Amino acid sequence: MHVDLLINNVCVRDDAPLVDIAIKGGRIAAIEPGIDASADERIDAQGRAAIPGLVEAHLHLDKALLHRRLPARFGTLDEAIRVTGILKSKQEREDVLDRSRQVLDMAVKNGTVAVRAHPDVDLIQGLIGVETLLALKDEYDSLLDLQIVAFPQEGILKSKGTYELMIDALRMGADVVGGCPYNELNWDDTKRHIDIVFELAQRFDAPVDMHADFADDTADQRFAAISYIAQRTIDTGYQGRVSLGHVTSLGALDNDALAPVIEQIRLAGISIVTLPATDLYLGGRKDTQNPRRGLTPVKALHTAGVNVAYSSNNVRNAFTPFGKADMLQIGNLLAHVAQFGVPEHQQAILDMGTHNAARAIGLSHDYGIAVGKQADLIILDTFRVADALLDIPPRLWVIKRGRITVVTQHHCEIHRHSCCCAQ
Repeated sequence: MHVDLLINNVCVRDDAPLVDIAIKGGRIAAIEPGIDASADERIDAQGRAAIPGLVEAHLHLDKALLHRRLPARFGTLDEAIRVTGILKSKQEREDVLDRSRQVLDMAVKNGTVAVRAHPDVDLIQGLIGVETLLALKDEYDSLLDLQIVAFPQEGILKSKGTYELMIDALRMGADVVGGCPYNELNWDDTKRHIDIVFELAQRFDAPVDMHADFADDTADQRFAAISYIAQRTIDTGYQGRVSLGHVTSLGALDNDALAPVIEQIRLAGISIVTLPATDLYLGGRKDTQNPRRGLTPVKALHTAGVNVAYSSNNVRNAFTPFGKADMLQIGNLLAHVAQFGVPEHQQAILDMGTHNAARAIGLSHDYGIAVGKQADLIILDTFRVADALLDIPPRLWVIKRGRITVVTQHHCEIHRHSCCCAQ
């Protein structure tokens, strides 16, 4: 057998022997020990671990790397929206392209093979976020799969003209209908916002991905919309095609109130994408004692069988002044704050950044380290899959559609000096 790429001596399961992975035509042709094949390229992993390529299911590129231009002082969601609105009004195409490229390069180097990006579609910056991402979608095609969400950050009903811009974005090539229902003036408009999102999704046969219920509690009904969204998902037959980011207000519900809502989410086949860096940073800002953590109830959702993923969300702006588009870094953070420390929970977190995230953006049918799947994987500088989140190791090789896209050379020496005082 002749293959395009042969990876020797790689660990894909900690409880099984090392294997070889043969890749041909961009797909995994075989996974077994001692594959006898010639190859155009070879990698000797020397026992190192491989995982599927990481998936950023929720990333804002047009607003990235703005953290030093107009720093937010109070760390609240309202301030972040206001500050970013000012900066959005000054957006220039080449600057958006440059900052977006910087973040995509970070993601590629860190082993990300697919991104769902959420550019703002509104009267402030128009369609510049969508236009630049359409250009980058072609430019980065060999490095990652890029999905584009038409995201109405400023609302739809309270921002007249946004609806027409969303239609323009979808006609131009945006892949997903976004939503931000809490950014309307009242509960009736919030429901209508959700209805419009589903109407557009059906019209363009596109999936739905909304920012929802991003608050510390459900005191304001605009931040308690998930039950309505779940029912609309079922009514429209959109089970399995809806993802929701944030959903932090669920964390305020006691177990009796939470259980039926989670069951609605599960029945609707909704994916929940938690965004821990942003949610932890912005959450609980008005609490003067024992500030809330601002995280969706990851453990309860996971235990109930809901598809939970995580993502970076924002990189170095008013919403999140940190980050480098590294999913293993975010996964490590999530494992801490969600208290997922036992081995099976650590594996669950790794799944949330790989298999679950791929499912959340509709890629699961062709994803994973298995024969016949698209060859998107990472070889890590660590020797156990279970240590991926612990070590946050260099990504030595990144492979996209069977082609090596990133090679990282990592060298470190410790210079030990013996004591010269001994007699």
